[in-house]
Amino acid sequence: MDLAIVHETLFSYTPPVTMAQHIAYLTPRDTATQTLVSHTLHVQPQPAGLSETRDVFGNVRSFFSLQAEHDALAVVATSVVSTHTSAAPQSAMPWEQVRDRFTYRAGRSYEAAAGFVFASPLAPRHHDFAAYAQPSFGAGVPLLAAARDLMTRIHNELRYETASTDVNTPAQHALAQRAGVCQDFAHIMIACLRAMGLPARYVSGYLLTQPPPGQPRLIGSDASHAWASLYLPDLPHGAGWCDFDPTNDRFGTGTPGEDYVTLAIGRDYSDVAPLRGVIQGGASHTLEVRVTVEPIELKPLENPS
Repeated sequence: MDLAIVHETLFSYTPPVTMAQHIAYLTPRDTATQTLVSHTLHVQPQPAGLSETRDVFGNVRSFFSLQAEHDALAVVATSVVSTHTSAAPQSAMPWEQVRDRFTYRAGRSYEAAAGFVFASPLAPRHHDFAAYAQPSFGAGVPLLAAARDLMTRIHNELRYETASTDVNTPAQHALAQRAGVCQDFAHIMIACLRAMGLPARYVSGYLLTQPPPGQPRLIGSDASHAWASLYLPDLPHGAGWCDFDPTNDRFGTGTPGEDYVTLAIGRDYSDVAPLRGVIQGGASHTLEVRVTVEPIELKPLENPS
């Protein structure tokens, strides 16, 4: 499936901002299930400097600075991504075996996924997460089955309410009130998995705005989306990570489906916020974010002969 994505972020400031430094995570990744065809980042007013680097997780991050006074900022990321279906994950490894694999022992060989076992700012260790996860993790249950059960329970037992939390709401608070948005659902699932000693990471991305005919519209369309990813050591062909979207109760290797687009991965939202920065001035501001994801038909390459 070929998808065109437009992600607009619009700020208005009072009084004007005199100087600003920003970092953006708005470039979709190349993965086993998606290919980035094109990407442009347009910033208005024109930045004094704009550069790109890759972070420790392999995400593209864009830095830009604004040295002139401005009372508005528009950041528009336009991308074209080709997504691919993947085979349903097949994993039978008991969850305790995976937990033990990532329990520290002197002399044990290093695995990169081990870095996602530890707590992070927005997905901390707390007994509430272990208590919530426990019913899904019976003795000898395969990790894939346990994670699917946990995902479905979060989907069924928590309410999706757009105004119930903000980007800084602790996952423990969202779990206690049994309500939140996709970011909260992802953080709760990640914290639950880590509480069981399992490596889990945060995925930011997008959903197709209008679904194919006959399919329901998914929660989280028309905005940035987020879900969780779990490391399954026995996935074939070294796939490793399986994605779980508790907001919509969907899962899959690479992404939960070809109508998903992966933007960035990290320990939690604080690693990969789409846009953040430091400003001088602008004591009061308003923010508007608009996201559109639409299917397109890419033109075939012309034969040079």
